[in-house]
Amino acid sequence: MFNIGDNVVYPMHGAGVIEAIEDKEILGARKKYYIMNMPLGGIKVMIPLDNVEKVGLRDVILKSAVGQVFEILEGTDEEPANGNWNRRYRANMDKIKSGSIYKVAEVARSLLLREEEKGLSSGERRMLESTRQILVSELLMVKGIDREKMAGYLENLFSHRNNQEQKTLAEKS
Repeated sequence: MFNIGDNVVYPMHGAGVIEAIEDKEILGARKKYYIMNMPLGGIKVMIPLDNVEKVGLRDVILKSAVGQVFEILEGTDEEPANGNWNRRYRANMDKIKSGSIYKVAEVARSLLLREEEKGLSSGERRMLESTRQILVSELLMVKGIDREKMAGYLENLFSHRNNQEQKTLAEKS
C-alpha cells in the first residue's frame, strides 16, 4: 500500500505523486482511490486501491539504478528489430505496459536506432515521444531536478549517442 506523498509510476503514463486517498462513489459503487498528480501534463489520475496490482502501480526506481537506465539507452540492441511493423509495435507496447523503466529504456533505444537507420512510422514516432515522457517523468522524480533539465539531459544523451554512431560509421568508411 502506498501513502500520501509517495512517488509512484503508473505504467503507460509515467511518474507522479500520491496526493490523497479518498472514498468516491462512481457508477453506484463506493471505493477508495489514490489521487495521483502527474507533474508532466498536470493531470490528476484516480486509481482504485483494489486495482493497484492489476494496473502495475509501483515505486519509482532508486537513485542508484539511474545509471543502469542510461547504460541501456547508450547500449546497442541485442536483438535486431526485424519483422513487420505490427509485430515490432506490439512487442514494444508490451514492454511499455510492463511498467519497467528498463523495458521503456529498451524501447526508446530500439526506436532511436531504427530512426537513425530507416526512419520511423508516425506510430513509432509517437511511441518514441511517449517513452521519452515516461523516462523524463520518473527520472526527474528520482534525480530531484526540474523537467526541462531532465529533458535536456536525455536529449543530450540521445544526441551524444547519435554523434558517436555517426563518428563510428565515418571511421568505418
